[in-house]
This record gives sequence, structure tokens and C-alpha cells, in this order.
Amino acid sequence: MLRLALTPRWLGWFALAIAASVACVLLGQWQWGKYEDRSARADRIEAHYEAEPVPVTDVLGEAPAPLADEWTRVRATGEYVPDERLLVRNRPLAGSYGYEVLVPLRLADGQVLVVDRGWVPNSPKGADVAPDVPAPPTGEVTVTGWVRLGEQSLGRDMPAGQLASIHLPEASERIGEDVLGGYVSLQSEQPRTERPEPLEVPDTGTGPHLAYAIQWWLVIPAFWVFLVMALRREARDGAQIGARPKKVRIWDEEDG
Repeated sequence: MLRLALTPRWLGWFALAIAASVACVLLGQWQWGKYEDRSARADRIEAHYEAEPVPVTDVLGEAPAPLADEWTRVRATGEYVPDERLLVRNRPLAGSYGYEVLVPLRLADGQVLVVDRGWVPNSPKGADVAPDVPAPPTGEVTVTGWVRLGEQSLGRDMPAGQLASIHLPEASERIGEDVLGGYVSLQSEQPRTERPEPLEVPDTGTGPHLAYAIQWWLVIPAFWVFLVMALRREARDGAQIGARPKKVRIWDEEDG
């Protein structure tokens, strides 16, 4: 077996096995990282989603909110600025696409909080036509919702009053004022008025990533076991051929 394993052909197979094993380790680590991210997100949601709301300024300031504060349940009181409403385009809800409706809320201390009031479908006339959007309450309003982190800019030129993503610096530029470093996904508001459709409850599942990681790692011993068994079989077959007695024909005088 050892002599056979040191032949160029089998050394090539072993080199391929090593490369495949390294690839499986890296792919397993990649899936494990995705599992850890999803698990940490689920933990944050479960810890904050039904908690007692805290004042929004206890969580959000001028700097971007840290990941640990996402989904914190907060309460804020102020007045909506409906003239600075923004529509975020191409947002899905229950298999359909429409807009999420952002409305600035001016707090008592003058700071501006971006509130995501919910979702509206595209206009029947097409996505290029602004849909009908329920107006927010007038006067003082108290909102309760969950802190969300700003999204990455998609770098798209959008019509006036629209955004391609909830990129807070772009929202701040459109509104014309500085905004807090996170936005709030609305749960409820007082006084109540007609509002866009609430957003979906966040998914706390971790997906198939843990199973994928384990599968990639299990491929490694399975591949090596298969390779060693193939080597043993070839070595055994070669030994049996070498040990087989040669046929010797005996000539007698009559054969010539």
C-alpha cells in the first residue's frame, strides 16, 4: 500500500484530497458565520421585541446606532413633518412590491427622527406613479416602535420624494435637516389615524446554515475514507495478481 501510495498517480489524488478538504473547511466556516449572524439577530429580536419601550433618545443619537441596539423597542413624542415624507421604492411585503413610507418626526428638543410608518402598494398606474398614502396624525403624536439601522446606499438617482434604500444620510439630505442615527419601524401611534400596512414581523429563524456547515465538514472524512478504501482495494488486487502462479506448458517428445 505504501509503495502504491507514493506513485505519482496516487500522490496526485492525495493532493486533490487536501485541496478539497481545505475548500470544505472554508465553506463550512462561511456557513457557520452566516448561522452565527442569524442566531445573534434572532437573539436581539427576542430580547427586545416585546420589551417595555424606552425613550428613543436613550438609544439614538447623532452617531449611527450600533448593531446591539437594533430592534430595541422605543417611544417618542413629537410632531410629524408630512411635507418631508419620503417613499422608499421596491420594498416587498407578502410577495408584492410597493413603497415604505418614511415621515420625519420632530421631537420636543428639535431633533428629527425618521419613522417608517409602513407599506403601501404600487399605484395601479405603475411604479413610476406615486401611490396614495394615508396622511399621518397632525399635532402632537406619540409613536412606539423598534429601532432599525440605516441601510447602505444603492447609488441610484431617484425622483424627488423617493429613496432607493433607507440610507439615513440621503434621507437627511432630502429632508434638509440632520436626523438621528437610526430610524423607527412603527408599531403604534397615538392618536390613531389610518396608516399604511404594518411591516412583517421579523423572522427569528436561523435558516439552513448550521446544517450546511456540518454537511461541508462531514464531506472531509467521508472523502478520505473513500480514498483510502480505493487505495487498499487497488493494492490488494495488485498483490493477488502478483501472487497468481504462472502457467507452464510441459513439452514432451511427441510435441516435437
